[in-house]
Amino acid sequence: MVERRSPKPEVAGSMPATPASFKTMKLNPAKYLREVRQEVSKVTWPSKKETFTSAGIVLIVISIAAVILMLVDQFFSFLVRVVLG
Repeated sequence: MVERRSPKPEVAGSMPATPASFKTMKLNPAKYLREVRQEVSKVTWPSKKETFTSAGIVLIVISIAAVILMLVDQFFSFLVRVVLG
C-alpha cells in the first residue's frame, strides 16, 4: 500500500486543517453534504485483493493468539489443580 502525503506542510496526516463542525451543517446542510462527498472522493480506498489479504492476516493472527491464550490457560489451570490438590 502506498502512502500518499499532502503537498501542504500544514496538513498533518489524516487530521484536517479545519475540522468539520456542526455549525456548518446547521447553516447549510446541502453544502455540508457536498463537502463530505468531495472529501470521501479523495480517500484512497483499498482494492478488493488488499481488503481480503488484510482480513486473512487478521484472522490468522487472532487464531494464533487464541491458541496461545488457550495453552497458557490450560497450563495455569493444571498448576492450580496440582497446588490445591
